[in-house]
Amino acid sequence: MITVIRSAAIAPGKTGDAIAFAHNIAKFLQQKYSVKLTIAMPIGGNPNRIAWLATYASVADWEELVAKMMADPEYGAMIAANSATFNAGSVYDEIWRSI
Repeated sequence: MITVIRSAAIAPGKTGDAIAFAHNIAKFLQQKYSVKLTIAMPIGGNPNRIAWLATYASVADWEELVAKMMADPEYGAMIAANSATFNAGSVYDEIWRSI
């Protein structure tokens, strides 16, 4: 089992937009790809971040989903339409394995 955590820094004044987008993209991925995302914001450290967490059976399963998402024009349009909500270059992925 692996856990994938994607985080991004929220642009100044865009916290409400970021939270709305996080929920919208989670709903989209749930409906289209049956992916259950958990949305989180930090309590400590830089509070102007948001993260999406999901678990997968394997890295291969996650890679398969990412390939589908990257080829999906609807997903791409959602990302592009909300790019100003986040600081450029701030998306950060972590992949953790269960032990």
